[in-house]
Order: sequence, then structure tokens, then C-alpha cells
Amino acid sequence: MHGTAPTPELLLKAYAAGVFPMAERRADPDLFWVSPEIRGILPLDAFHVPTRLGRTVRSDRFAVTIDRAFSSVIAACAAPAPGREESWINAEIISLYTALHRRGAAHSVECWQDGELVGGLYGVKLGAAFFGESMFSFVRDASKVALVHLVARLKLGGFLLLDAQFQTPHLAQFGAVAISRDEYLRRLERALMKEGNFYCSAPAGSSGNRSLEPASGERAFTGALEATGACSWPGWFVLQAITQTS
Repeated sequence: MHGTAPTPELLLKAYAAGVFPMAERRADPDLFWVSPEIRGILPLDAFHVPTRLGRTVRSDRFAVTIDRAFSSVIAACAAPAPGREESWINAEIISLYTALHRRGAAHSVECWQDGELVGGLYGVKLGAAFFGESMFSFVRDASKVALVHLVARLKLGGFLLLDAQFQTPHLAQFGAVAISRDEYLRRLERALMKEGNFYCSAPAGSSGNRSLEPASGERAFTGALEATGACSWPGWFVLQAITQTS
């Protein structure tokens, strides 16, 4: 994509074709398109929650929100971290995905502890597909809890595909599998024919009562967040949503 000025519209067309952008490194101003021959996905109906992580989710140690601090989440994903000094998220990617977030096509899941953002993830929503981009943790298990909450939301919202881009040992513990590009494109085509509901509500009586105001400078989708109760789903409900058969 050297010499090309990408736009949010072009980015969504790329995702619909099974392609996504990356940068060589954080300081590199250019992007390039990626379409892996072997694609990593997290099957929503076979997502595995390790026992210890399940206890953490059930304990409600973290307050989990959506779209409360997208800019902070993507900045944390791009920042240097122990064992990950370099990043493929550059300034252009941050600008593009922030624009997608403003138009409701990119979302974040945040984990909070004592009012501080300690972990989260972000990704792109298109039809009934969610494309996971990156995650971060400042506290043990925070990003994993965010992932578990994301999967529960996708299952309840009628999503068909959770794209992890690449198969990794870290994702394998959750049941991630590697499939061919052709198989991925077939699944993507089916997912794009439907419309998933990222802002699905928990049934009455299931929502938690903890709420956090949007971080300073963040833009909240007021109506959509009101539809979710703008609060953290309790861990027991999240685990139940994941384990129930579709």
C-alpha cells in the first residue's frame, strides 16, 4: 500500500475480501496488505475457557465495558511492552481504526480495576464477523477476561465468525484453529450475509450494576451503550453464554 492513502471505506472493503493492513514497525509510516494462506480463527461454538481463567471471570475482579475507551485501548496495544518492544500498529493504523470506531465499525472491550484501565482489545465488526486486531494487559489475565467477554457478546449477538488472523500458542488455549485461505473466505462470505448485533443486551436481571463514565476525551455511542445497560455483565452470565449450545 506504499504511496496509497487508505481510507476507512477502503479498509472495510479489504476486510470483506479477507485482507487486512499491517505496518513493519511502529515508526514506519507505510502499510501493507496481508492475506494469510493459513488463517487463525476462534470458533465461537468451541471456544474454551481454561479452568483458572473461568474462576477469574466468575469472580468479577474486573469491570468490563465496551467502547468506553477505544483510543486508550489502541494506544496501549501499540505501546512497547515487556517481550513486545516493537509493534505493527503505527500512527496510520491508529488514525484509520479510530475513524472506523467513530462510524461504529470498530469496537473495544475494556477491563478496569479500581477505576484504572488495565487491559482490553479492539477489532472490526462487519456483518456477522468480528476481526480481532490486538489486545493488551497491564494486570494478569485482563486481556483474557476481555476476550471471554467478547466471545459471550458475539455468541449472544448472532455472530458467525471471530477472526484471529494468525494461529498462535496463546490463542490455542482458547480453541483457536488454523484453516486455509479458501475455507476462511467461505466462512467470511457466510458471515457477511448476516448482521451481528454487537450491542445485544443481557436478559433482564442478568446485568451487573457497576458502571464507568467514558474516559476523558472518549466518544461514547450513547444510544447503543444505553441499550446494553452501560454496565459490566456479571461473570457467571458471560460463562453461561459461552457454554450454552447454539
